[in-house]
Amino acid sequence: MQTRKVGADGMSKREAVRYATIDSTLALLFAFCINAAILILAAATFHLNGYHDVADIGDAYQLLSPLLGTPLASTVFALALLASGQNSTVTGTLAGQIVMEGFLDIHLPPWLRRLITRLIAIVPGGSAGSSPGSSRSCRPVIVTALHGEKGVGALLILSQVILSMQLSFAVIPPVYFTGQRSKMGAFVNRRSIAILSWTAAVILILGLNTWLVFGALREWLA
Repeated sequence: MQTRKVGADGMSKREAVRYATIDSTLALLFAFCINAAILILAAATFHLNGYHDVADIGDAYQLLSPLLGTPLASTVFALALLASGQNSTVTGTLAGQIVMEGFLDIHLPPWLRRLITRLIAIVPGGSAGSSPGSSRSCRPVIVTALHGEKGVGALLILSQVILSMQLSFAVIPPVYFTGQRSKMGAFVNRRSIAILSWTAAVILILGLNTWLVFGALREWLA
């Protein structure tokens, strides 16, 4: 939205919001379809063939081609993970840019912003693209050097747990602020949208994560 020339009138702002909604919806839908396809693939391939304990991406990559009878299976699997990882990385980079420039008033040249965000993604952590079939440069460098590919798999699981836990802190503030007419004016959430948003934020995200934490603590203390 920041790269578009948006007029000061309400109609121009609504048009900008509409196109931004289309952009984000398509990006999230693309990632959702890939993740859903990966789950369906795992259920149809591993479970039905008696492989009930495949929990590592490396094992999944190695087993796909023999089970499906084609060497392209593992390659397509790796490319799907890489595409999903790049999709989330781009979305996160754009979100960070909006926060830095819109809220913190920090303006960086595009090349420097990309360099910083990519180094943060590649060197210590990495993204979902760090699969055995993807480029080695996409793997988290520090963890790979210290612990090998098993460490990368454990880091990937840990990153998803942390992402799940902090999701409430990222979702609830926008839901609250977009429901304030004093801040949003004519663009305030409709009552139906507000109800759905709070239901999803509190019950589905915060509630399920709280239940997960208590369940894990119960098992740990037992």
